[in-house]
Amino acid sequence: MERVLVGMSGGVDSSVTAALLQQQGYEVIGATMLVWTPPGVDMAYSDSCCGLSAAEDARRVCSKLGIRHYTLDFKDVFFETIIRNYVDEYLAGHTPNPCIRCNEFVKFRALLDRARALGAGRIATGHYARIVRDESMGRVRLLRGVDRKKDQSYALYRLSQEQLAATLFPLGGLTKTEVRSLATALDLPTAGKPDSQETCFVPDNDYPNLLRILAPEAMRPGEVQNSSGKRLGSHPGTAYYTIGQRRRLNVGSPLPLYVSRIDAGRGVITAVPRDHPDLFRTEVTASNVKWIGLTQDELRSGPRQVTAHVRYQHGGEVGLLELNEAGAEPRLVVRFEQPVRGVAPGQALVVYSGEELLAGGVLTESSTASEALRHEESSSGFNRE
Repeated sequence: MERVLVGMSGGVDSSVTAALLQQQGYEVIGATMLVWTPPGVDMAYSDSCCGLSAAEDARRVCSKLGIRHYTLDFKDVFFETIIRNYVDEYLAGHTPNPCIRCNEFVKFRALLDRARALGAGRIATGHYARIVRDESMGRVRLLRGVDRKKDQSYALYRLSQEQLAATLFPLGGLTKTEVRSLATALDLPTAGKPDSQETCFVPDNDYPNLLRILAPEAMRPGEVQNSSGKRLGSHPGTAYYTIGQRRRLNVGSPLPLYVSRIDAGRGVITAVPRDHPDLFRTEVTASNVKWIGLTQDELRSGPRQVTAHVRYQHGGEVGLLELNEAGAEPRLVVRFEQPVRGVAPGQALVVYSGEELLAGGVLTESSTASEALRHEESSSGFNRE
């Protein structure tokens, strides 16, 4: 009987994952990860997916299923790989995605290492995504979850072929409604537990307060300007903002304003009206590329049409994917058919062909609709003035 370690967050998804694998004949053991929490903040019994309360809920599920349960301390690796990056990105004026890094370094690296130490050759989680082993191509393919509203493949793009080959996603072919029904039918203790909506290490989802604790220098006041550089008002710190944000822009404008650019070095926020071209991107570039359903050599053969996502729960936009090898490392470039709103440096660019995830990287550069228009006018010799 093959042994599988299930990462259990104390929620309904991981609970059903463990139950389904047990029904399929695996020897299942459960494990809950304890991660870093802010100094002086007691999150142990919050709704966090990685606190002691989650571990207790997972233990109750394991007791119901008659399987072993472990609580694993990953605080140090979590701080070094997730928290340090989280702070650095905000200090640089970027918008990090800690869940993607947690998947890469903790859930599918540290947890897999621990699983092997416990005699389990594979791990499983409650992610809504699908894995297909393509023997003809000699690689593992990662597909969207059947439930598109819950699909989590975007956050898994940094997994290696080795990690994917050692992972099971039993919920990938199910909808959330079906998972809830299974939990109820199995009388699991977590059947009625609501989904967690917060970043696990951020109390009350108040990330500016967390940054005040970890990096008070991020709270340096500065100016809010319009696209022409005119001063509109002040802000309490660039770390309070992300691209496309309207909240906390209290500058007394007759029109609602949205963040279009963050210059953390100068401490300047640029804000423009909702339909301003500077809020839209026609081309994006991503570095630190990870390849899953596509190789660098395959992309060298020429551009290909893809559906590109620039953030989690972004509906995706059709564009042309190209490879840029001009610098020290290969980069992905996508030119969109239609301008895309809310592109934030630090977030992930993930590209798909149909249901299959091809590759992804960290967003670094982008061209606004204003820049594209100026380029077109310059190329044609047309001057609007």
